[in-house]
Amino acid sequence: MYSELKDSHLAENKQEDSFRVIDRRPFTAEGELRQEVVEQEEREAAREAAVEAAVKKAAPVPAPVASDSEDADEAIVPPADAPRRVPAFENLVRMLGSNAAMVLGAYADPRTGQPMIDPDAARELIDMLDALREKTLGNLSPEEDALLLDLLGKLKMTYLEVNQAIAAQAQAQSQAKAKTR
Repeated sequence: MYSELKDSHLAENKQEDSFRVIDRRPFTAEGELRQEVVEQEEREAAREAAVEAAVKKAAPVPAPVASDSEDADEAIVPPADAPRRVPAFENLVRMLGSNAAMVLGAYADPRTGQPMIDPDAARELIDMLDALREKTLGNLSPEEDALLLDLLGKLKMTYLEVNQAIAAQAQAQSQAKAKTR
């Protein structure tokens, strides 16, 4: 009995010591795709199609984003596979926005302590941001597009307010000069 147990135990150890080689290369020696690889690719394609179909059914339809272009009736729908955020692009947009805000009087000149107001420079910077948005339309992540659109809206409103204030100040000065004559 002991010899039988010993023999069976040796047989088990012998099986544990052996190993099995599995060829996982995608091609046969003749250079053709293995059947297992073809079947695996078909399963993966079917699984991806099922996932995409489930995502399309479950995902709400994104709300159209209004465009600042001349045709405001057209709506832009971000693609399902929207691009990723790029911090360098966001930094560029913020830098141009900060410069535009600076020349619209948001920051004081360090030398004089007075706000710097240069409507022509502000218009140039706003036009640059508009051109950047127009040229990158459809290639931005939703966050980047929202940042650019929000910044442009705020800068354009500030630009209008500054221009109206400058016009009102010029009109008040011309009226004051007319009274003194």
